[in-house]
Amino acid sequence: MLAGLSPARRRLVIGLLVVTVAAVLVLGAVLLAGRPTGAAGESVDRPEPGPVLLVPGYGGSVASLRPLADRLTAEGRDATVVELPGNGTGDLEASADVLAKAAAAARERTGAGSVDVVGYSAGGVVARLWVADGGADVARRVVTLGSPHHGTSLADLAGTVAPDQCPEACRQMTTGSPLLAALNAGDETPEGPDWVSIWTTQDQTVTPPESARLDGALDLPVQSVCAGARVGHGDLPRDPLVQAMVVAELAAGDPVPLGPADCARLGG
Repeated sequence: MLAGLSPARRRLVIGLLVVTVAAVLVLGAVLLAGRPTGAAGESVDRPEPGPVLLVPGYGGSVASLRPLADRLTAEGRDATVVELPGNGTGDLEASADVLAKAAAAARERTGAGSVDVVGYSAGGVVARLWVADGGADVARRVVTLGSPHHGTSLADLAGTVAPDQCPEACRQMTTGSPLLAALNAGDETPEGPDWVSIWTTQDQTVTPPESARLDGALDLPVQSVCAGARVGHGDLPRDPLVQAMVVAELAAGDPVPLGPADCARLGG
């Protein structure tokens, strides 16, 4: 085709082809650069793991989370147990404000761009409240341990039988509490952090135990990893198997869908 053209026309056609090809290459580069990570099976780039904040449950016992904090420290992580106001029995939203301050302090102290949070029992609800109120920009990963995301009938009973013994945090953990209804009304796991829920089928404090399920989170009953594991609610932060599961889920990269093949490796 080009052979039949005059030299001048041939040069014009070749020049147009070169310009067209160059434009296509530039457009392709722009599209690829603007393409979101994680598309077509690609893994999303995630920040390096930063400090870990551990949030106690109802009663606010720092000692209850010390074994887990020590295990994380032994694994090379910077781990801090957050002290909650009112021993964790007051307004859970006030506890979320304390978590926000602790996250800011941890980032300033370490220079990290993000934090990981482990919320034990009601501490998992506190972590969710914090994420919903701005923590999504700071949290890399949130792991909840036996948290009553949809309430616990034990709080229902306390509120009915002994209301004077059921302070604000107790009332907020009833199955029909306005706080949990609002928290669960939209997306239970909003964008920002990765979400993991570890819980035990033998929980007699968060009842039913399935209340710890969190829509959109990696759901990990301890017994789905080691079927014979005997772990109660109070055992979660100190049980070696659970500790190993937490360490695995807080590692760099994506959350790990653990199963029976991992039981022996994790010490179950």
